[in-house]
Amino acid sequence: MDGRTGDSPLITAYRGGKPSRRPVWFMRQAGRSLPEYRELRKGVAMLDSCLDPQLASEITLQPVRRHDVDAGIFFSDIVIPLKLAGVGVDIVPGVGPVLDTPIRTAADVAALPTLTDEALEPIREAVRLTVDQLGKTPLVGFAGAPFTLAAYMVEGKPSRDHLGPRTMMHADPLAWRALTQWAADASGMFLRAQLEAGASAGQLFDSWAGSLGLADYTRYVAPASARALDHVRGLGAPLVHFGTGTSELLGAMHDVGVDVMGVDYRLPLDEANRRLGGAVPLQGNIDPALLSAPWEVLEAHVRAVIAAGEAAPGHVLNLGHGVPPETDPDVLTRMVELIHSIQPS
Repeated sequence: MDGRTGDSPLITAYRGGKPSRRPVWFMRQAGRSLPEYRELRKGVAMLDSCLDPQLASEITLQPVRRHDVDAGIFFSDIVIPLKLAGVGVDIVPGVGPVLDTPIRTAADVAALPTLTDEALEPIREAVRLTVDQLGKTPLVGFAGAPFTLAAYMVEGKPSRDHLGPRTMMHADPLAWRALTQWAADASGMFLRAQLEAGASAGQLFDSWAGSLGLADYTRYVAPASARALDHVRGLGAPLVHFGTGTSELLGAMHDVGVDVMGVDYRLPLDEANRRLGGAVPLQGNIDPALLSAPWEVLEAHVRAVIAAGEAAPGHVLNLGHGVPPETDPDVLTRMVELIHSIQPS
């Protein structure tokens, strides 16, 4: 809002301009692969670390210092809005988000607590601390998309095929609509708190949308994603939409009203650009599996991703998913150096 990141490579590329250097950041760069992160997290539960403003800020900053990436990604979790609303949820090591009680009926949805603006103060404080340290480097805020959040809520835990939510949207469409509207408002408020506190861009992350066909996504999911983004449209920050396994949904995901489309590793960027009419800045899509390949293999792949993204109005380098925990941090640093050495066309 005060303009300090307006000319940064990231925001310039998000807006379709020509950046001073090729911007790059990585999903799940905050933590996971960094030894300093593991040291800092010793004895601290995941959700507790997300809700400690000092700790969340430091974890967000660690990869920016180490890798010289062009953005920080706010360290948090998509279920934090549930936690702050009073829903019983925890991150179980080796499993993921687990709810005390799954949400599967209209009565369950009606009984959900309401997230208040006041409950989001730890998020605002963490963002304020972070942007004070980042200076002209942008912070990307994020939130889980309503479908992914609702999928966790219905299943009560991670699922491979998401049969529960896929059944619910057809078997009880009114309950499904109420649930996704609740999730949309929770995620939208969570993202708005980050942007109002100083994040320069926002990303809606739909981890599980790839389990849906286009018709179901358009009818049962897209309206809720648009509702989540309605909470932040007036703030002027670029908005990014990313999902995994969503190559066939790209157009529909863009149509919910975003500025940038994230693309996972399954679809070449030149094909993604074609499908989107050559009019949408792209983000992606280095294959995380190649981070452990020999350097010459990874380098060739990165150069190919850059070449495939050249025709898009803007391109921010990122992974086609998150950083695997076993990644050598030095490989990420070397990859950032490579990307920055290749001048924007």
